[in-house]
Order: sequence, then structure tokens, then C-alpha cells
Amino acid sequence: METSSAISIGTCLKEHQKIYKEWFNIADSDGDGRVSGNDATKFFAMSKLSRQELKQVWAVADSKRQGFLGLSEFITAMKLVSLAQEGHEITSDLLKGSVDMKSVELPVLEGLENVVSKQKVAKTNVDVEDNVVTKPQVTAKAHWFKSKSIIKPQVNVFTIVDGLKRLYTEKLKPLEVTYRFNDFASPVLTNSDFDAKPMVMLLGQYSTGKTTFIKHLLGCDYPGAHIGPEPTTDRFVVAMSGPDERTIPGNTMAVQADMPFNGLTSFGGAFLSKFECSQMPHPVLDQITLVDTPGVLSGEKQRMQRSYDFTGVISWFASKCDMILLLFDPHKLDISDEFKRVITSLRGNEDKIRVVLNKADQVDTQQLMRVYGALMWSLGKVLNTPEVVRVYIGSFNDKPINEDAVGPIGKELFEKEQTDLLADLMDIPKKACDRKINEFVKRARAAKINAYIMSHLKKEMPAMMGKSKAQQRLMDNLEEEFGKVQREFHLPAGDFPSVEHFREVLGGYNIDKFEKLKPKMIQAVDDMLGYDIPDLLKKFRNPYD
Repeated sequence: METSSAISIGTCLKEHQKIYKEWFNIADSDGDGRVSGNDATKFFAMSKLSRQELKQVWAVADSKRQGFLGLSEFITAMKLVSLAQEGHEITSDLLKGSVDMKSVELPVLEGLENVVSKQKVAKTNVDVEDNVVTKPQVTAKAHWFKSKSIIKPQVNVFTIVDGLKRLYTEKLKPLEVTYRFNDFASPVLTNSDFDAKPMVMLLGQYSTGKTTFIKHLLGCDYPGAHIGPEPTTDRFVVAMSGPDERTIPGNTMAVQADMPFNGLTSFGGAFLSKFECSQMPHPVLDQITLVDTPGVLSGEKQRMQRSYDFTGVISWFASKCDMILLLFDPHKLDISDEFKRVITSLRGNEDKIRVVLNKADQVDTQQLMRVYGALMWSLGKVLNTPEVVRVYIGSFNDKPINEDAVGPIGKELFEKEQTDLLADLMDIPKKACDRKINEFVKRARAAKINAYIMSHLKKEMPAMMGKSKAQQRLMDNLEEEFGKVQREFHLPAGDFPSVEHFREVLGGYNIDKFEKLKPKMIQAVDDMLGYDIPDLLKKFRNPYD
């Protein structure tokens, strides 16, 4: 499974590698290792292609919507320019094997020789100036004019993600901390949360083929994988890219600053002992991180045996993931109490859910139709959405499809479904930037609502006597108080947090200690949503739009 559209320099002809590096350095006007939109419009103009063609070249080369081109993306763009000059229509399919990209000739760039010679002259002049050492003249009164003020360093924004980090630190984080959003909803975000690769989580009852699915996707075993008919995966296993094959314990993972799992420490040592990372070098894991989960068991007794908040952990991962795969097999269509709670905990992330009916070649075509209908009926009772969720039908393992059961039509269907699912997974890295923006905006709105709720509860507390009774009354009538906040500030009811969860957390706090509403903080977040984020997206959009 190939997930990246960029072409690495190692796949180019040797005689072209040096030339592409030189061109990249010429195009990169400020020497920061990135070709910005402005850089590209100047450099690509030498190709004499139309604006529409160059717009498509940029769109395919910058498939992850970073707003700039690294060396690999620049090489991809140059090869696409060459193909466009030969008369090819520029589409992402060109990178999927319809053309041998390695043998593509260098593009024709008119006037490049003049640019190269000007740069050489400019570099020579700089070198001469550097060799002339002049001593600074220091006057006797110089020390009187030294500024005592500390100038705050300006954080450079090279990507959309850099911009989101800065907006979070300057505008959203102060609101979250002031109104304890991090205790009631989601832990404080760190740089590693913004920089993390896209994640895909697999959920399902035991023996529905979650671990086998990951193995099939990677085309090999991965460290810590256990497969069997009984509940073999008893822990959360994160499969991610690394220099060598190894497993890292959960406690170590949770404290590593460069890993996006710091927030899991709130679930305690009992959970962290059931959490591990499986690292290995793999092209798929270079693009996405896969999360294997323990099989969901049936019966109240099984739920009580877990020593940590299972649905809480699932909800935490769901908010971080780009896609959630719910796996079923034809013999396990019943949705147990715990599975129902798990699916309910995905509230607010319904757009990420895809359903996989796995091991579908174990039943014949007639039974498969009945199984599909029964699955949709079961899901309809749990997923409270009018839209029909996407269901992929197939047998996602390394064994050949059982044609005796499903026949030639079933085999063709399974192959098409597998192609569609893999295409969906391949698109995740391309949509990762959009997903980060979407999650950031969603978080900002949730933080605003949290601030309104907290300040409202504070306002309802008496100034002097009867505070404990007032707090109990507010907690008992929390749903009614949410309604008051909703009406006062004209907020959508669907954006409010779960009443039960909020009440449970609120029990450990003294409402009288909460902050009053600070309109300036709310306004800062409104400005961020209304102006700063649109400006950020405009800055890093396709330069030919």
C-alpha cells in the first residue's frame, strides 16, 4: 500500500539528483529548506505552462496541503511540469504507476541560466563583504542608550500546523486553563499533539480480525502482535514508524515529549500497564499510525473486571484519530452492553467511523445479504444518526477468498470493497491537515461553551450563606442549567458536553472558586475563529488559486 504522493530523490536518475538539488536551492529564496507559494510562482513561471496547469501541478505535489514544497514534493512538481510540457493531463493517477516517473526527463525552464549566473555573482559579493572585517565604533555614551526591555522573539510560521500551535498558545490555551477545560473535557495540547501522524483506530469484539487486519495492511507481522480465536489482544497497541523493531511500555510512552500520548497519564498506571507501542520501519507507518484495541467483551461482569476506564480511553483515542474502523464478523453481529457504551463514547466523532464486515467469505451470498441487513439494523439502534454509515464488506486477511462459499460475483465484490477501503486509508495523510484544522475549531467551540457553563454556575452561587446547598442544587439540575446557558448565548444544543460526565467531574470541585466570565478571552477566541484561522488558510493555500 503506497500512501505518499511525493517522489524521494533516491528514486531519480543519478544524473538528475544533483540538478534537482541545485534547482531546489535556487527556488528556496530564503534558504529555509522549503519552497513557499511565492517562491514557486517565480520559479515555475520559467516552465511557460498555463496558470491552470501549474495550479494542478501544485495541488498534486502538495497533496498534504502543507502550503510549501520540501525537496521530495519539489521533485514531484518538476516531474509533473515535464509531463505537462509533453502534453500529459496532470492528475494524481500519474503518480500511481500510469507513467514511469523515474525515467521522466528534466523539464525545460527558460531563463534558468540567467538566474543561476545572477545567484553566483550575488554569492561572490557576499563572500567578499564577509572577508572585510570592520570594527564597530563605540561611543562613550553608548551605554546610556541600551534598552532594558526584553523583546519577545517572534515565532516563525512556516506551516498551517505552526500557525495553529501559535494560536493555541496565545488565544485558546488561556481560556482552557482559566475555566478548567482540561479537567472537564480534554488535556492541554502539546507540540507533539499537533505534529503527530494521522491515526487509525480499530474497534470490535474479540476475534473479529483487528490484529489480522493490521498485519494484512502492513504485509508482515509487527512486534507484540498476537492472533487467536480467544481474546488475545489484552492491551492497546499503537503500531508506529521507528528506526528498528521493538516494543515500548506504556509508562515510557506517556512521558516522552515527542509522542502524542501524554494525556493518557490521567487514566492511571492500571491503564498504562495495558498500553504499549510497537515500532518498526515501514512505508505505511511513515504516513499513518495504527491503534489496535482489546476485543470488546459481552456481559456486565466482563466490564467490571477492567481496572481502568475503558470507554474513557476509547473516547480519548477517538478525539485524536482520523478514522475509526468498527469491525464485525458474520457470527458476531450482536452489540453487547460494553460495545454499545464504546460506540456511544464516540459521540462527536461520527464522521470518522467506517464499518468493516470482516470474514464475509465464511457465509454464502444469500446468508451475507441477511447478515448485512441484520448489521445495519443493529447499528441503527446505536448510531443515532440519520445518515447511513459506510460499510466495507470483505475478508481482510492473507488467505485467498473462499470462492466456494461466495462465488465469482462475491469474489469480485470483495476485491472492489478492499480497493475502496485501501483508497480511503491512502487518502488519510492527504486530509490530515484539514482534519487538524477541523479538530482545532471543534475544540475551540467546546472550550467556549465550557467557559460559558463555568461562569454561569459561578454566577448562580450565593455571595455568603448556603453555598454547599446551592452547589448540590446546581448539580442536580445541571441539564436545566445547560438549557439556560444555551438560551442566553444562543448556542447549539448538540455542542454541549454529556450531562452525566460533567456532573461526575463537577463533584470534585468547589463551584464558588470558578472564574466569572471574561469577555476579552471569549472575544480573542471569536477573533481567532473569525479572522486568524481564515487568514492562516489563505496564506498557505494553492498559490495559483
